[in-house]
Amino acid sequence: MDCPFCQSHETKVTDSRFVPETNQIRRRRECNVCQERFTTYEIVELDLPWVIKREGSRESFDQNKLKAGLLRAVQKRPVSMEQVDVAISHILKQIRNLGEKEIESQKIGEFVMRELRELDDVAYVRFASVYHRFQDVDAFVHEVQGLLSTKRQPEVKKKSA
Repeated sequence: MDCPFCQSHETKVTDSRFVPETNQIRRRRECNVCQERFTTYEIVELDLPWVIKREGSRESFDQNKLKAGLLRAVQKRPVSMEQVDVAISHILKQIRNLGEKEIESQKIGEFVMRELRELDDVAYVRFASVYHRFQDVDAFVHEVQGLLSTKRQPEVKKKSA
């Protein structure tokens, strides 16, 4: 690992920790030349399935596209980058758990919708409007009403034995 301060190739790892929420390894490093310290994050790169688009074309899975879509949805909302990274991690785990070589883009959209619904209502509706290709206000209102009705349902409490 090159030092970002002096570009030396001589660095050492002083601490490593696994970050389970994002499936990353956080490494604290120190340069042997300039003694500056810095942090790196490593992720395991796994083979993800090919994405089948709505019109039938196929493309390799692009995690940057997933992140860009989530960031567009949560723009100017009280959602932290850490929450976005955790959501991406959950989505990737769901995709890997399918064990398929190909996945339809609509399925990925469903995973994103579930995560956004938990993160932020406005971000969820923003994404839903694009994902469902709302053509009029009625479709928009219908989605918001569905969101409100699930939010209003009282939680069922378990009886203690």
